[in-house]
Formats: sequence, C-alpha cells, structure tokens
Amino acid sequence: MNDTPGWASPGSAPPDGHKPGTSEPAEPADRPETANPAQQPQDADSKWSQEQPPPGQWSAPTGPAAPGQTPPPPPPGPGWGSQPPAGPPGGYVPPPGWGGGYGGWGGPPPAAKPGVIPLRPLGVGEILDGAVSTMRTYWRTVLGISLTVAVVTEVLVILLQGFVLNDSAGTEALNDPSASADELTRALGETLLGSTVVFLISLIGTVAATALLTTVTSRAVLGRPVTTGEAWRDARPQVPRLFGLIFLLLLITFGVLAVGALPGILVAAAGSNGGGIALVVLGVLGAGVVALWLMIRFSLASPALMLEKQSIVKSMSRSTKLVRGSWWRVLGIQLLAGIIANIVAAIVVIPFTFLAAALSGEGVGGFINGTGDLGWTFLIISGIGSVIGSMITFPITAGVTVLLYIDQRIRREGLDLELARAAGVQGYGTGPTPGS
Repeated sequence: MNDTPGWASPGSAPPDGHKPGTSEPAEPADRPETANPAQQPQDADSKWSQEQPPPGQWSAPTGPAAPGQTPPPPPPGPGWGSQPPAGPPGGYVPPPGWGGGYGGWGGPPPAAKPGVIPLRPLGVGEILDGAVSTMRTYWRTVLGISLTVAVVTEVLVILLQGFVLNDSAGTEALNDPSASADELTRALGETLLGSTVVFLISLIGTVAATALLTTVTSRAVLGRPVTTGEAWRDARPQVPRLFGLIFLLLLITFGVLAVGALPGILVAAAGSNGGGIALVVLGVLGAGVVALWLMIRFSLASPALMLEKQSIVKSMSRSTKLVRGSWWRVLGIQLLAGIIANIVAAIVVIPFTFLAAALSGEGVGGFINGTGDLGWTFLIISGIGSVIGSMITFPITAGVTVLLYIDQRIRREGLDLELARAAGVQGYGTGPTPGS
C-alpha cells in the first residue's frame, strides 16, 4: 500500500519507519533432520541434542551438559500427535486465538469494530447494515444534512414548476389525439426542457448531499462523531471537483448513447424511416449496456475523490482499479441498495402525491388521467413527501457507495490496518497471523 493513496479523510498515515504489510523476521528454523543424539556433530556450535528435553516434559534447559554425559532416555508419555498436558512446567502460555494448545485451533480472533462496520472484508448485509447504522447512530448530523439539502432542492423545483414549467397548453397538446405535429413537437420540447432543468437541480442536491455524507460515513467507520460544520469544512475543498466529476460522467453517458443512436439517425435522414427507427432502438440498447458498464467502473470515483483528495481523472482511475474483477458484485450491491431506498421512499412519497391530487384541481381522477393542473396545493404537498423521501434515500445510497469503496480497499490494499491505527485499536495486525 505504499504506492497507493492513503486514508486521507481521517488522517491515518502509518508511523515513520513502519510499512504496512511487512512482518517481523521469523526465528531461524535450523532444526536437524534427525533426533538421534549419536548422529549429531559434537562441535561447540551444535548442542541441539544435548539440550533437547524429552517429549511430553517441556522445560527450559538448566545449563550445558557435562562432558560425556548422555541424555536420559525418554520416559513413556504422550506421542507427537497427542495434546500436551495442561499447565506445562515451563509456564508456556499459548498466544491468543490459538485455541490454548498445540493441537487445538480456535480460529483467528474476531475483527475489531470501532465503528459501524468490522474491519475486515464485508458481506452484502454488513454493507447495508453499516449504511443504516450510520444514519441511526449519527441521526442528527445525517438527517440534518439530508433535510437541508432536500428542502433547498425541493423549494427550487417547486418554484420552477409553479412559475415557469406549469404550461397547461403543452399538457393538453400531448393528450390531444388531433394535435398537429408542430404542437406535439413544441409540447415535447417544453416537457424535455422542464425535465432536464428539474433533473439538474436534483443532481446538484444529490452531489452536495453525497459530498457531506461521505465525510460522515468515513468518520462513522472509525467510531468518531462529526458535526455538520466539520463535515462541510472537510468536504468543501473537493466539492468543485465532485461537481466536475458528476458532469463528466453524465457527458460520457450521453455521448455513448448519442454514438449508438447516430447510425439510425443517419439512415432515417437518408429516407428509410422504418429501418432508421429500428437501428436507433438497437443502437441505443447496445450503447446503454456500454454506458452501464462504464458507470459501474466509475461508481467508486466519488468516495475516492472525497477521501483521497484526488483529481477527477485520478479518482476515475482509482475506481477502475478497485472495481476490476468485482464488477458484478458492485453492480448487484448498488442495485439492491437503490431498490431498497426507492421502495422505502415510495412508501412515503406516494401517499403524499395522492393526498395532493385529492386536495387540488380535478382530484385524483384528473391526476391519473393527466388532465389536472399542477397548482400550488399539489406542488407543496407533494414536495413535502419528496423531501421526506430524499431524507431516506440520500444517506442510504451515499453510505453504501462509501462502504463499498472501503470494502474494496480492505480486500485489495489492506486498508483495515490503517483504519485500525487511525481508530486507536491496540495491537491490531501486529501479532502472529494464524495459519500464515
């Protein structure tokens, strides 16, 4: 790990003179191949056979053997494969985790857990539980950040939809089968523009929440509390780069999709509408697979940028390295976390949406049919539900991404040793490793 970036957020650089991953030199294993005293050399530097105690009666040698003295014959006792007697005369105490004897094996000691996760490779359940535990343990900071970002984001969206995007003429044109092509084109353009603006506002809120919650989750791994102010001071220098990273990833995604659709567009422009449309669909589907593959490869770039204080390009390179060989696992965990977060959020948002529709305009029927007007009552009540839903989704998605990043670094780079030192765990990773 000497050539990889360190755990920059908690500041757990290893002490001088110690390199992670190294071990103390083992004692020389110069044991002779035969145990027969008569076959051993009798020079001054070779006294193994004279000082070897009989089997089953281990004790430290009391002194050099007298010249010509022959070791006593071994008394009958337990053989090589037997368990040594309890409480040996020499006072030998087995090291922790070795089962209490030569033949007993108790397995490795449990991993240290100074914070919300144990410091070892994590399972899927432990990653999800760590994200929820962070939200539960540091709920004041986590919910404070999520609530602030969600309220600011939703207020901007409501004002935009109420004053700028609430065009009932465009909605009627989309629902009118007899609308002309120009009317449909104008309505689709306005709808696409409005959706894009709302998406960008939501994206800005998501980036801000992710930046702040990344710091909170990284401290929660070490068991250290962090206030909202501390999280902002730690994340603020990297926020502009995080925005650049997100927009670069969006540009890559839309660029790949545009390249996939381009052949079909050219064919349609040449006069073959049916073949062009079919080629556009196939091209977009193929480009979508490529875009998904790239997004998962770069999915850990955000925590790498925030915690390692990396540049945009370097953080993308770090994500590629960490995800390599674990693409399907990263995809599955992120997909599962997204499904769980959105299901929980939908349980909150959907009742608020129907309540808003019932109290406004043409009621629930108009909302379902798409003929209802998005009045202020509907926007405010549904906005409250969206704020509550964002308070749930922000911590879960950000927490899972950060814990996935930490898990991959533990598996590939031994980050658990640095985290243990940063958390002040005494003796972690310095003793003998069972089975090594």
